[in-house]
Amino acid sequence: MSEPGHISDGGKTLTRADLAEAVYNTVGLSRAESAEFVEMVLSEISDAIIRGENVKLFSFGSFLVRSKGQRIGRNPKTGVEVPITPRRVIVFKPSNKLKARINRLEEPTDD
Repeated sequence: MSEPGHISDGGKTLTRADLAEAVYNTVGLSRAESAEFVEMVLSEISDAIIRGENVKLFSFGSFLVRSKGQRIGRNPKTGVEVPITPRRVIVFKPSNKLKARINRLEEPTDD
């Protein structure tokens, strides 16, 4: 059991190959078609984000593109101030349904 505030990696990372295998097992496409399907979906999502569009996936969450202005940072070793250039960053905001599902999974069981 995790301590409050502790982030667990769950012991596994979901990969493109895992997604393709799930499509293969669920939908019945060939393995090659399943892998191509996953690539197409990820490509569409990536392209929209690159264009600066927000991507909303119902019951999952939203990928948002935010612009950060120039600011002054500090080198932690030397203390010297350095300018940090303006840039766009991607932010993931989980849906309330996903948050609820995650929290239900993390609740302790009464064994």
